[in-house]
Amino acid sequence: MKIAFIGLGVMGFPMAGHLANAGYDVCVFNRTQEKAERWLNAYKGRAASTPALAAKYADVVLLCVGNDDDVRNVTYGENGVFSQMKSGSTLIDHTTTSAGLARELYSAATAQGLSFLDAPVSGGQAGAENAKLTIMLGGEEASYSKASKILDVYAVKHALMGNAGNGQLTKMVNQICIAGVVQGLSEALHFAQQADLDTSKVIDVISKGAAQSWQMENRASTMVKNAFDFGFAVDWMRKDLGFVLDEAKQNNSRLPITALVDQFYAQVQANGGGRYDTSSLISLLNKGSHD
Repeated sequence: MKIAFIGLGVMGFPMAGHLANAGYDVCVFNRTQEKAERWLNAYKGRAASTPALAAKYADVVLLCVGNDDDVRNVTYGENGVFSQMKSGSTLIDHTTTSAGLARELYSAATAQGLSFLDAPVSGGQAGAENAKLTIMLGGEEASYSKASKILDVYAVKHALMGNAGNGQLTKMVNQICIAGVVQGLSEALHFAQQADLDTSKVIDVISKGAAQSWQMENRASTMVKNAFDFGFAVDWMRKDLGFVLDEAKQNNSRLPITALVDQFYAQVQANGGGRYDTSSLISLLNKGSHD
């Protein structure tokens, strides 16, 4: 099976690598040629000069780029994948986008005799590197069944959530959960520090009870050290929460905590922390108390 992989960022680079290691014939494209060359030095495969050329002979085309505009840039136009994808092939978008774009791409793909799945991922850079991602998908059952074997290469869990766009909506649910948990954990650790508790002991004991979470297990110890270089950036979280809050207006959801945390992330950005990971919310609380 021939696979095209478009986008070799911190997520796409290892995901495409896992596919190459699994024996698939992989052709990659990245806007920055240097990254494509670095990928070729690490894995067996080929690189193309445009998304269209990467997709020309592919049975499956995978996207993992930045935002809605980036997805449109690599799908439409003479250099986009739609211009060269063969009838019956499948487009899978791992980018976190708006649900509206997912539905748009589904319609465009269907009109060309192609299959489409929106397939945002969760698990961050570590999940991509260790092939332990969670993937939530929207699209048709037949398309999902054909894609499952590929998804198994870098995911520990994937599920079809319904029609096109439902994968992106499920990813929004995921981000709402993360935003609330990280803010709660930030406040808890800040409180522990202000109370002069031994934070390592606090984390050890409460992580075995009802307060346990992925964020606590993986980020609490670095948060108290003001270390925020562990993957998913604040800039990307704000992009995702923008999708969440826009969708909430359309479906009349009430998300007061999510809207508040989004503004806290905006403050982190204003302080120069746009590339910090999402656990950096604690930096707003500790400023002035534990400088």
